[in-house]
Amino acid sequence: MKFFILAVGNKMPDWIKVGYLEYIKRLPREISVHLLEIKPEKRISGKQTEQLLSAESQRIRAVLPLHCRIIVLDEHGEQYPTIKFADEIKRWTIEGNDLVFIIGGADGLHAEIKRMASDRIALSKMTLPHGLVRVLLAEQLYRAVSILNGHPYHRA
Repeated sequence: MKFFILAVGNKMPDWIKVGYLEYIKRLPREISVHLLEIKPEKRISGKQTEQLLSAESQRIRAVLPLHCRIIVLDEHGEQYPTIKFADEIKRWTIEGNDLVFIIGGADGLHAEIKRMASDRIALSKMTLPHGLVRVLLAEQLYRAVSILNGHPYHRA
């Protein structure tokens, strides 16, 4: 099973890196997770949000792995209870494609990227810092895999 996380934003604080890696290193060896950081467009005066998102979407498409199921993280996406998320991971991987999760930057994701997605999920109804979303997603992926493997990490 292979997961890709495409995240707009680089130069994350150390606590984000440490938190993210803590959960990724716990995954079984047969699970690989590849984090691809997308350089955010510079927020300079005069640039409209649409221009910023468009530039970031071009960078995302440039590194988007082929033959993957695209899942965007969006505050308006579907929220899954943890067990249901694990079931979805299982279903998506049975379909035979690797999974790519896309995390937007400070202004979210361009509508074109959202249209490309097979699924839109939300980790919370609250707006979360995009760096923190990496940590939460890594933990939820670890938790989902733990559930699927019968590991006692998850306690409902």
